[in-house]
Amino acid sequence: MAILDETDSGLDIDALKAVSEGVNKVMSEDKKKIILIITHYKRILKHIKPDKISIMIDGKIAIEGNADLVDHLEEKGYGWIEKDKEQK
Repeated sequence: MAILDETDSGLDIDALKAVSEGVNKVMSEDKKKIILIITHYKRILKHIKPDKISIMIDGKIAIEGNADLVDHLEEKGYGWIEKDKEQK
């Protein structure tokens, strides 16, 4: 298991592509490996296709989904997650 904590922060596009290529290579070589990518930005996900997305709020996983969740989050922000939790 590898944990990449905000690895994309401050990277230019060439460095981001290089990191993404490395992650994709590692994952293609052994499907049993796990890479946890912690990020605040969508841009790394243009190069790496995650199996699962988890959104944490206040230290807890608030919602999980596939890569489509990121697009929804970009469009709606985080507020809808809190409202959804309150309604349950």
